[in-house]
Amino acid sequence: MSGSNFDQAAFDELVLKNGVIGFSEKPVRFKSGRESNCYVNWRNALADVWLSDRVADHLLGFVKDLGLEPRCFYGVPDGITKLGILAQYKWATARPDYGPGVYPLAMGRKTPKEHGDPRDKYFVGAPRGATIVLEDTTTTGGSLLDTVAALREVEVPIVAALALTNRSEKRDDGTSVADALKQQGVPYYALSSLPDLLPRALEIADPSPHVRDALKAYTERYGI
Repeated sequence: MSGSNFDQAAFDELVLKNGVIGFSEKPVRFKSGRESNCYVNWRNALADVWLSDRVADHLLGFVKDLGLEPRCFYGVPDGITKLGILAQYKWATARPDYGPGVYPLAMGRKTPKEHGDPRDKYFVGAPRGATIVLEDTTTTGGSLLDTVAALREVEVPIVAALALTNRSEKRDDGTSVADALKQQGVPYYALSSLPDLLPRALEIADPSPHVRDALKAYTERYGI
C-alpha cells in the first residue's frame, strides 16, 4: 500500500539496505518450528535508534493512510516492544488532544505475572482504548494471535494488527495469518511482503545455488 503518508518504495528500500533480510547455508529454525534458508531479522535493525525512528515514521504514515485513529500502539513481547513504545510516543505527542491521562504507554510481559492485579498479568502498563497490535515478522502468526488473545482477556479493543514484514506463508491448516486474525475480528496489514522483496534481496546477497534451490522448495511448500 502506498498513499500520501506512506511510501512503499522507500520502506522497501529501507528493508533491503539495512540487512533485515538474510540468507544462510544452513536452515534457520523459526519459533513456528519451520526451517528456512531465508530469514527476516528486524530485531537487529531495531536495536539502532536512527533506524527505529525512521521505521516508526513509516509505520505511522501507514496507519494514517489506513484511516485508523488508535489510542495505543502495543508491541508483541519482546521482539517489537521498543518500536511499539516509540510509535506510541511519536503518535501521542503529535495529536491535538495530547494531554495528561489521554494516551497510555503500554508494554507487555513475555512471561505472565503469577500474582497481583489481573490487569498486570500480561503488562507493565496496560493498553487502553482502541489499540493497534504490532509484530515484526509474521510466519504462521502464533505470537501475534497469542497476544491478541491476551488483550481480549482484559477487554482491550483491537482495531488492527500490523506487521513490518509478512512472510506470506500458509499456516499448517492452509489458512493465512490474515484469515486467522479475521476469524478473531481483527484486520491484518503488513508494511512489506517477503515475496515482493525477495527478488531484490537475492540480487543483493547473491546466495549459493544450494540456498536458492532450498528457497524454491520452501516456497512451493508454504507459499501463498
